[in-house]
Amino acid sequence: MNAPVMSATVTSSWLDHLVVLPIVLPIAAAGAMFLMDERRRTLKAAVSLVTVLVMLAVAILLLGRVGEAPEVYRLGNWAAPYGIVLVADRLSALMLALAGTLGLAALIFSFARWGQAGPRFHGLFLLLLMGVNGAFLTGDVFNLFVFFEVMLAASYGLVLHGSGETRIRAGLGYIAVNLVASLFFLVGVSLIYGTMGTLNMADLARRLASPPAEIALFEAGCAVLGIAFLIKCSAWPLGFWLPTTYSAASAPAAAILAILSKVGIYVVLRLSLLLFGAGSAQGFGQSWILATGLATIAFGTLGILAARELTRAAGYGVMISSGTVLAALGTGNQGALSGALYYLLGSTFAAAALFLLAEILQRGRDPADAAQPVFADEYRDPFDDAGSTEIGRAIPAAVAIVGGGFLLCTLMLAGIPPLSGFVGKLAMFTGLASGTMTASAWGLIAALTLSSLFTLIPLVRLGIFSLWVPHDDPPPVLRAPELAALALLLTACIALAVWGGPALSYTEATVRWLSQPNDYVRAVLDGAAAPGAGS
Repeated sequence: MNAPVMSATVTSSWLDHLVVLPIVLPIAAAGAMFLMDERRRTLKAAVSLVTVLVMLAVAILLLGRVGEAPEVYRLGNWAAPYGIVLVADRLSALMLALAGTLGLAALIFSFARWGQAGPRFHGLFLLLLMGVNGAFLTGDVFNLFVFFEVMLAASYGLVLHGSGETRIRAGLGYIAVNLVASLFFLVGVSLIYGTMGTLNMADLARRLASPPAEIALFEAGCAVLGIAFLIKCSAWPLGFWLPTTYSAASAPAAAILAILSKVGIYVVLRLSLLLFGAGSAQGFGQSWILATGLATIAFGTLGILAARELTRAAGYGVMISSGTVLAALGTGNQGALSGALYYLLGSTFAAAALFLLAEILQRGRDPADAAQPVFADEYRDPFDDAGSTEIGRAIPAAVAIVGGGFLLCTLMLAGIPPLSGFVGKLAMFTGLASGTMTASAWGLIAALTLSSLFTLIPLVRLGIFSLWVPHDDPPPVLRAPELAALALLLTACIALAVWGGPALSYTEATVRWLSQPNDYVRAVLDGAAAPGAGS
């Protein structure tokens, strides 16, 4: 990639401003909602839905536009590294699409119940998406911290949304852990700026091409920064908070929170391959990332094996997904990493869908949940077979739909054919086998194989208990918004398998792009002036 290619981005088309829309739209909509009366729930829901749909459409457009060259957006038209820069490349566009799909599904699900369970839900929801999108797009570490804090502040409100003692206890622990992570983030950023004199990611990579005078202090700052990111990745032993917090949160909040650990994964991927893929600090921390990834897979596998609730099982599934990408990154194998990125997409969709399914299956069994009559009989359920006198129907429609969705989630998280969980793991095995079979390669293959087996066993057990064992409770009721949200996530899982070839080709091209940090540096620092707020 060279400067002439980047000059093609200098046009007056409105499409050149796509990069900033995933940040501007949600914060503008959230600000407007905070000024609205809480009783205008229908209007707020409509504004949220339109905003998320537009963000998803922008992400899909960016997926098609960043194939040849990244989209670089300089706010105020100030040249990097002196001004704020947003960069949309293959990886960030992919993560934007993932966040938009999860956000749309969680938002639709909330229309049935949780959007009305407390104040400011929609505003907090959009602020969280704004912080997530900003973290994926920012080109410097300081603004990464800013977007992290916006994302975390909104997530605090969403975790506590709906009240209840269990939710409050888990939420307070979640807040404490993330405040510590923010402290590590600030310390790491301070050390990096003090030694390098810049926080622009591309400028840092350029300066690392030759050994800086204080390389040891810089690496110490990166190590401290890495602790903050690994906390957000829910990596072992720093991710102990995730299953408890996510299982206590409301279903749509837990579903959208599944993307937060992927923000940590994104940052680790971005900085590891950009700053430590070449130059004087090449390979820094790689062995630690591998060990952490393998330990996270092992911890998540043991946790899901011991889980007695679907929500906790889904939380451990999120941890296994994060550990898989970390371990693949630590091996240094491009084929394994591209398969891990593909696996990350499907496993995140499946874990989010499992959170939603758990809400449907457990509804009415939780005394705290049943004590909220405001939700009772709010919607007429077209799939409810209560009161039907038809003879011979063995399985109510709602149970059949929920059971089918649960089966798809189980196959996805366990990596069983024919869905994309199996395709992703097979791609990782193929990538590892195509290179030198080191101890780390064999360790990752063994970890992924055992995690598949020990994920399948507890999920089957939980499915039998939830769907087949007789209960005194009535069969689950599936409301129209809940069905639409589940259908969206499960369709995304199936689509990843049906179009597995193009999806894997995209992730392979993404890994090749990430492994060439000089192209990113030239695009950000040496490219022609890109459109910005001052253009």
